Amino acid sequence: MSSSEIGEDKCLCWAAKDPSGLLSPHTITRRSITSDDVSVDITHCGVCYADVIWTRNKHGDSKYPLIPGHEIAGIVSKVGSNVHRFKVGDHVGVGTYVNSCRECDYCNQGQEVSCVKGQVFTFNAIDYDGSVTKGGYSSHIVVHERYCYKIPVDYPLESAAPLLCAGITVYAPMVRHHMNQPGKSLGVIGLGGLGHMAVKFGKAFGLKVTVFSTSISKKEEALNLLGAEKFVISSDHDQMKALEKSLDFIVDTASGDHAFDPYMSLLKIAGTYALVGFPSEIKISPANLNLGMRMLVGSVTGGTKMTQEMLDFCAAHKIYPNIEVIPIQKINEALERVVKKDIKYRFVIDIKNSLK
Repeated sequence: MSSSEIGEDKCLCWAAKDPSGLLSPHTITRRSITSDDVSVDITHCGVCYADVIWTRNKHGDSKYPLIPGHEIAGIVSKVGSNVHRFKVGDHVGVGTYVNSCRECDYCNQGQEVSCVKGQVFTFNAIDYDGSVTKGGYSSHIVVHERYCYKIPVDYPLESAAPLLCAGITVYAPMVRHHMNQPGKSLGVIGLGGLGHMAVKFGKAFGLKVTVFSTSISKKEEALNLLGAEKFVISSDHDQMKALEKSLDFIVDTASGDHAFDPYMSLLKIAGTYALVGFPSEIKISPANLNLGMRMLVGSVTGGTKMTQEMLDFCAAHKIYPNIEVIPIQKINEALERVVKKDIKYRFVIDIKNSLK
């Protein structure tokens, strides 16, 4: 249902009304488009653990009614008079943020994710006009063209959605820290929505990939479905010991608390360890860093420039996330399954065919 069919700015959505996080149908008003805006009819929205965190007020800052969703794919329905990058009918994506100051050095370099004043998140954030942002579990979204991405027309919209958070979160540090050198070796910790994308990018970059997991049940998928060279149970001391000083890079997608030293010792001299998950603390023996001349780096998603580059890379290399498409009516059940890690590897909501 296009935005014009439900009244200019009326927007159907599913919202959490309180910290129970239970989502139910709701209606909001989106702003009318200004000269630099694009209105996007949302066809698909990926489900991220962030949706669980904020619908359930885990950080104590949730603003209800809260409409989650920051892996958005859809079709342009309207463009403002100043918009030159997009036209009606274009396939586009919207990611984890929808605004930034557009004046600082980072914004000027296309790294809006690091905006000095802070990027404005796609949902549950206060935008520059004072409004609270509402995410992609909705029929349409209005966004400044700068924070919109072209999705190549032959790339499926349902596959594009998870790239806007899970995909870019691992792609950005991999490219930034030169983890795209064929023949090098990569370790991936955790095989969820982010981890499986790190494996896919590693393979596309020509790396030899080792997957680390606490669950033997992931072995088959890691090796046969995703094409990793090795699979290691991280609690197996002997398996870990055998890999000491063998990896050039590690991407750590695990958000649960875990020991860092056992993984750090797997890096070669001057290897790079990129953390993209959010454990509650990091404990590392300084000797592991200093004697190994190793680097521990952190990362969140990516700027607009790199996000577009990643979408084009995925289309060119036919890289598709492994997804389970659901109707919006199954979202509460899906969020429970996300909490239980019962998903391979990303839920995507079919907004177009189920949000009525």
